Amino acid sequence: MTFISFEGPEGAGKSTQIGRLVQRLKVQSIPHTVTREPGGTPLGTRVRDVLLDPELTIDPLPEFLLYSASRGQLVTNVIRPALDRGEVVVCDRYADSSLAYQGFGRGLNAGLLRGITAAATGGLWPDLTVLLDLDPVIGLERAARRGQPDRLERADLSFHQRLRQGFLQLAEAEPTRFLVLDATLDEGKLEKMIWEAVQSRLPASQS
Repeated sequence: MTFISFEGPEGAGKSTQIGRLVQRLKVQSIPHTVTREPGGTPLGTRVRDVLLDPELTIDPLPEFLLYSASRGQLVTNVIRPALDRGEVVVCDRYADSSLAYQGFGRGLNAGLLRGITAAATGGLWPDLTVLLDLDPVIGLERAARRGQPDRLERADLSFHQRLRQGFLQLAEAEPTRFLVLDATLDEGKLEKMIWEAVQSRLPASQS
């Protein structure tokens, strides 16, 4: 069982690389589950709609608690059962996003965030976290091309700069878990680097 999360600022290309990784897993006939945060469960989907609604103003602590509720449900209903079945779990964002967005970005206490996260997830952390690093100016331009910006994408540039630095500091603190990649590299090259890192963490029967 292997748990892989993808992290990064807005517009970093997570969805593209998750799709490429999933295709590799399919070709290798490796059982897997793909999910996302917030979302992945009926509760999570409703929470996602609230959190990304550009018409809403949500204070930092309630925002984090909503993410934690979604995360706890996802771990209980989707991630742990899939891991128990021996599947590879690929998750678009996980708890590192809260540490970056609500911690470094919003200024909430890191100890508080980690304590609630541990309670919500039972202490579950990924075996590998792929961080696609990108200048927020480029990322926000990419995100804008997708259409109407959501509530988080509308935050000012300084917020997005803080969360980028937050992600990089988290990665620096856990170099064995994080794979930090330049999101401006060729998509095929990124795919190859990610697959090599994933293979090194798969059980011998799957690699």
